[in-house]
Amino acid sequence: MTKPILIAGPCVIEDASLLDTVATELARLNRKHGVDIIFKASFDKANRTSLHSFRGPGLERGLRMLAEVKAKHGLRITTDIHEAAQAAPAAEVADILQIPAFLCRQTDLLVAAARTGRIVNIKKAQFLGAADMRYPVEKVRQSGGGEVWLTERGNSFGYNNLVVDFRNVTDMLPLADAVVMDCTHSVQRPGSAGAATGGDRRFVPSMALAAKAFGATGYFFEVHPDPDRALSDGPNMLRLDDLDNLIGKLTHD
Repeated sequence: MTKPILIAGPCVIEDASLLDTVATELARLNRKHGVDIIFKASFDKANRTSLHSFRGPGLERGLRMLAEVKAKHGLRITTDIHEAAQAAPAAEVADILQIPAFLCRQTDLLVAAARTGRIVNIKKAQFLGAADMRYPVEKVRQSGGGEVWLTERGNSFGYNNLVVDFRNVTDMLPLADAVVMDCTHSVQRPGSAGAATGGDRRFVPSMALAAKAFGATGYFFEVHPDPDRALSDGPNMLRLDDLDNLIGKLTHD
């Protein structure tokens, strides 16, 4: 059985202690399950609901912190970029550059990411279907990019809710080198908590197992030791202690 792509980490860089706690556990799970979990955390959450929401330490400090995680724990790194100027410096640390869902059609951002030579992981926008993702992939490849991944994260459905059409996973497989299921952002309820995004982490394992049935080649989990105290996306984040069992189901069952 080919091991799936696994991406995990906190939504945003809160502090060095959190990064070390999560990275220590991910490195342990790599050894236990014989996998290669890619560590994810954002240096800046530029699309938070409120102006007053926590965004992270910023580009320079955030990349230094991610570089320390990489050096200490031997984990590959991914982080998201929001502006074309962030691509080159982020690529000095990150092995995979993630394009946020809201920005997946931003040509300059995709071109800049492609030119770094890093793997580019494009998250499918909540307002697009699977077939629409052909064009972001083409922008990357025609700009000299190499490996391209696509990530499913649900579609907007009415107000403050997302629905996942798992056929998107299957339909995107011919378009990209890998299709990743974002199992935590897909249980979001955007804007449902007033000035913050709500969600329901109970459904995260089901999202992963359903995506497996539709042929997903990777899974993305935002994890935290205490999601209810997380500074971003807490309601939809998986508890760090629950990741071990879920990886077992995805990789061994």
